[in-house]
Amino acid sequence: MSEPMHPTATPGTAPGDEPDLTNTELVQLRMRVIALENMVVALLADATPRQQALAREMASYISPRPGYTPHTLTIHAADQMRSLVDRADRYQPTQAS
Repeated sequence: MSEPMHPTATPGTAPGDEPDLTNTELVQLRMRVIALENMVVALLADATPRQQALAREMASYISPRPGYTPHTLTIHAADQMRSLVDRADRYQPTQAS
């Protein structure tokens, strides 16, 4: 049995019938997203070049395919993924020479 997506949703509630998120819930969600983004950047900063390439590859994978209708949110999500890898590049450990 799955749990409702919203804390105040009741079992049997149709999707879209859930109450709107409160300002407090939106602020909490925003903080969690910022924390997750920073965690991903930290992990990618120490990732191998192949792992970083894989993250970029995944961003290309979710980008619109030829012949399909581009979806704005998907395009932005792919751009954000590439941005996270780019941000991680700035924190790469320096190699001792």
